[in-house]
Amino acid sequence: MNEIKAIEASQMKNEVDSFKIGDTVKVHFKIVEGKTERIQIYEGVVIAFKNSKVGRTFMVRKISYGVGVERVFPLHSPRVAKVEVVRPGKVRRAKLYYIRDKIGKGAKIKELIVSRKAKASANLAVSAPADASATAASAGQESSAES
Repeated sequence: MNEIKAIEASQMKNEVDSFKIGDTVKVHFKIVEGKTERIQIYEGVVIAFKNSKVGRTFMVRKISYGVGVERVFPLHSPRVAKVEVVRPGKVRRAKLYYIRDKIGKGAKIKELIVSRKAKASANLAVSAPADASATAASAGQESSAES
């Protein structure tokens, strides 16, 4: 049993992109054609997560030429280069299968609006080291210009 767990642990990604049900995402998926390898982007709404651990998958739905297309991606696959959140969604369900029956505006998902304070604090936390050195340098230039 420990051997199985060791194999599963070696195949899991260390850093998994954070996204949830209802988010509009761009999945960067590696396609191998002969000897060449390219990345294809698949953009759509995440409508379901299934399974757990190594076998965890997520389903993305998009409308292509008026036809709904759904594709299942393994979360820990080496072929999934990255998952980029385009627009966070606000939903109250774990599975969004009901969207299959909706047409046009009825198939829209509300956007999760984050408060300005939360955005500002998130931006400061991410860019604090870079901003601190830039503001210190500009403050030094201003003081020398005044004298």
